[in-house]
Amino acid sequence: MSTPIPTAPATITPAALADALRQLREHTPLVQCLTNIVVAQWTANVLLAAGAAPAMVDNPEEAGGFAQFASGVLVNTGTPYRETYEAMRVAARSAQEAGTPWVLDPVAAGGLPVRTAFAVEVLEHRPTIIRGNASEISGLSGGAGGRGADSTASPEEVLDLAQELARTHGCVVAVSGAVDHITDGEQVVRISNGDAIMTRVTGVGCSLGGLMAGFAGVVEPLLAASAATALMTVAADKAMETAKGPGTFAVALLDQLELTTPEELAERVRL
Repeated sequence: MSTPIPTAPATITPAALADALRQLREHTPLVQCLTNIVVAQWTANVLLAAGAAPAMVDNPEEAGGFAQFASGVLVNTGTPYRETYEAMRVAARSAQEAGTPWVLDPVAAGGLPVRTAFAVEVLEHRPTIIRGNASEISGLSGGAGGRGADSTASPEEVLDLAQELARTHGCVVAVSGAVDHITDGEQVVRISNGDAIMTRVTGVGCSLGGLMAGFAGVVEPLLAASAATALMTVAADKAMETAKGPGTFAVALLDQLELTTPEELAERVRL
């Protein structure tokens, strides 16, 4: 006899996702992004298109103070330098002290020892959400990583690790993949929107971390991670209706992040 597939938590409904998007656009959360040089402009544009306000404050002198009044903070380890590592430490610590929600995106964790050690180190500052692909979540949990920033595992394969990571650190863990899995350690949300072409545009995953930080500034963490994922993937579905390849897809994705209404999000999301 097969095991029944759990349904989404009762609190994570299409209507709840739609309301989260309304709140994001009503409050325009200020998102501090300490992210990698490859995706900084793209991440800022994604946040603007969705309805949030980006602030790329990533130096040690300003990062801590800014994290105290930001709506949310993103820490992304994609292209780390000594100075940015220090800024990330300061921002994570300051966010924890101020009660500012923050997102850890441990790019290439498990594959590269220095950034793996850093990502494990900042877990002591209790991120609100951890977002990564399956191999990064495995690497952060002490398992094998992937091929650089590319995953060699599926979200289903690391769900147990993701749940344990969430329980241990009191956070939400969002695992990106063909079917996104989002968990608070007990509840699991699965979202099956999106298209494989998303992996052909640099920064879609990294910017999703910033989007989660924005939503976390206006709604609770499990809903924030779910709403960000739903918006990104539903917008991707809509973008594919006109895209001819990665270039036109990228432009169309930004357009659809702005054009997708709460009602469309509720209608098109596949929970």
